[in-house]
Amino acid sequence: MIFNRKMRILYVDDNADCCAMLSTLLEYSRIETQAANSAVQALSAMQAQRFDMYLLEAWLPVINGFELCRRMRNADADTPIVFFSSAAYEGDKKRGLASGANAYVNKPQIEALLGTIAEYVPQSNGSVA
Repeated sequence: MIFNRKMRILYVDDNADCCAMLSTLLEYSRIETQAANSAVQALSAMQAQRFDMYLLEAWLPVINGFELCRRMRNADADTPIVFFSSAAYEGDKKRGLASGANAYVNKPQIEALLGTIAEYVPQSNGSVA
């Protein structure tokens, strides 16, 4: 899926390999990805810049993704937040949505992630496959 306009996503994951891989994959869809390796880095980035979406891993050290989501949602009520996480239990999904996320996608479902991005980030002319 290729989007009609360039988008910016903040991807929060402490796994550098996951960040690099997802950034590369999303670049092919015209999505610029800025990686943050911790909740602290993510909160700092969201204060300094504007993003079209936040993608979060649930399993983060120190401040987990669920708490990060709550903090992000309190600071920004409008920008979509999506979990893209290895935490795949139904309880994890419920916890993610209860913390303020718009959606929850399990790794490594890239096509489902792209569909979710298209659903939550408006395109000026729609998206094209």
